Amino acid sequence: MVGSILGDIAGSRFEFSRPKGFDWRTEPLFASDCRYTDDTVLSVASKYAILKGCSFEGAYRLFGHRYPHAGYGSMFQNWLTSDARRPYQSYGNGSAMRAGVIGEYYDTLEQVEAKAAESAQCTHNHPEGIMGAKAAAAGVFLARTGCSKKEIRRLVQKRYGYNLTTPLAARRPFSRINLTCMGTMPLAFRCFLESTDFESCIRNVFSCLCDTDTVGCIAGGFAEAYYHQTGFDNDFLLRQYLIKPLAVGQADTFLYDWATTDNTRWPD
Repeated sequence: MVGSILGDIAGSRFEFSRPKGFDWRTEPLFASDCRYTDDTVLSVASKYAILKGCSFEGAYRLFGHRYPHAGYGSMFQNWLTSDARRPYQSYGNGSAMRAGVIGEYYDTLEQVEAKAAESAQCTHNHPEGIMGAKAAAAGVFLARTGCSKKEIRRLVQKRYGYNLTTPLAARRPFSRINLTCMGTMPLAFRCFLESTDFESCIRNVFSCLCDTDTVGCIAGGFAEAYYHQTGFDNDFLLRQYLIKPLAVGQADTFLYDWATTDNTRWPD
């Protein structure tokens, strides 16, 4: 969960442009112009749905209305503000960005896949949208349950049909922003597979022209699950970026509270 959120925040400022002289090897991961995006909001909403036992649709609508300016895609935004509750056949990477946390809460890969598919169905009911969500959740599940990177690569390629053999060195010169699950998932897995820790995983994301917040969110979830840490002061960063002022003496802690809660301590 934390890895997904921090990956989103780190990638947020490079989603559409990069500063002159940008060096992905040395660029600070966190800066004053970083922010959380829809990736974080809906990832936390997925966790909320699991812990509360409510529908993913209900959770996404609740969080979407509470945080309306998080940067949602146009189709999700239309779904969010419409009285119609029909899914819209999307295969965009929005189904995958919010599914990683699902891999933290179930005991078998089959359970993880079923819940991930359920999370996608309410909006991204295209087969590729569902596949992306399943792969994102499965990546976290496999990483946290002790699978090696070789095992993860082999299973993901076989089970979901993604080609994970192309190294980043071959991808970088031809990288382009791709908002589909088919374009996002192989890159996110590759950024993780070539990493040595959480930070190097996010730097791998920076090294390619891509949808950096979403690729960072997905790959960051894999990395934290695999390495069991981020190497950063997680709570300090989550407080810094997720808690927002409402008025003098008041702050909105709802997103932070649900991002950090566990099964035994639920926010009001």
